[in-house]
Amino acid sequence: MTVFILLACLGGVLVGLSRQLNGRLSISTTPLVASFWNHAIGFAVLTCLGLFAGGLLPAGAAEAPWYAYLGGSIGVVFVAAGSWVIARIGAVNSALLIIGGQMVTGVAFDYISAVPASFWANAAGIVLIVGGMMISRRRKASGSQ
Repeated sequence: MTVFILLACLGGVLVGLSRQLNGRLSISTTPLVASFWNHAIGFAVLTCLGLFAGGLLPAGAAEAPWYAYLGGSIGVVFVAAGSWVIARIGAVNSALLIIGGQMVTGVAFDYISAVPASFWANAAGIVLIVGGMMISRRRKASGSQ
């Protein structure tokens, strides 16, 4: 289990590094150029890994519904928006915004899908996330004066 925890931590570090590089590149160029290079390099690396490890095109990929492939388009918009946001509000605040958005969206999806969950636990989680973000913003605003 330790190996999987370390892999998860490494993945988090690499995502943070990627966001930092994309943010810096978008300052030098534009968010769309940063998104293009992010996806071009990712495509090349993952294609090489798929060819090396096998399973580049999994069985049944052609039978998948059309909406299964919308993730790529959503990813392009997400990376471009992230590159734009990082240049304006910083990496830490954009990470807080992304994590908070994912948590609130997950709770909303669970609610819409009628997944059994404790309403009060979900509500408390959302309040803690939003409260933490507000405290973070308040500390930054008072520290800059």
